[in-house]
Amino acid sequence: MSFRRATTKRRFAPAVAAVAALALALTGCGDDGGDGAAEPRSERSAEPSAPAGSPSSEDKGEQQMDTAAAANVDPNAKLAEARGLDGLTLVVNQVKRDSGGFVTVQGVIKNEGTQSANTTAWAGSETALLAANPNSVAGATLVDKVGKKRYYILRDTENRCLCTTGIPPLMAGKSTSVFMQFPAPPAGTTEVDFTLPTFATTSLKISG
Repeated sequence: MSFRRATTKRRFAPAVAAVAALALALTGCGDDGGDGAAEPRSERSAEPSAPAGSPSSEDKGEQQMDTAAAANVDPNAKLAEARGLDGLTLVVNQVKRDSGGFVTVQGVIKNEGTQSANTTAWAGSETALLAANPNSVAGATLVDKVGKKRYYILRDTENRCLCTTGIPPLMAGKSTSVFMQFPAPPAGTTEVDFTLPTFATTSLKISG
């Protein structure tokens, strides 16, 4: 009986060791989850994903710029109207001087014609500005006739304009909201001439 007991112990010992090792492994896994170790790994993996999403963030930033520019603008206000080619009409809703030293012009371009209108000419002919802002209203200008000075659209160091960009061809019967920002003329200047390529020049009164 002593021999059988010894044999049984020898057979049983590996099984006990295997079970103990498995239990230890499971306990280790449970500790990782319980200590919240998975959370830091999740946070770290999320950090590299931010640059990958940055283009959409930039796009969103541009949309927010458009939205911010259109804030508190009465779409029914009609400060001026300029006729363009092929049945296009630009209605200016607001011309406002801001404390930051610039003037913002906001309006709506409508296609009252029967065919789709190409928007590429609105970006103007300035090579660097055109390259950085295709399908935009970067070609717009203000002219202070009294001060005899022309004001071009504001842009950053990479020639990206402070204006509406990425405007698709305007289908017949459709419209698109636009905004443009310029350096502000002197405080005494309350009226300027506004020009957008392919549209007639119109006079604007500056508020604010």
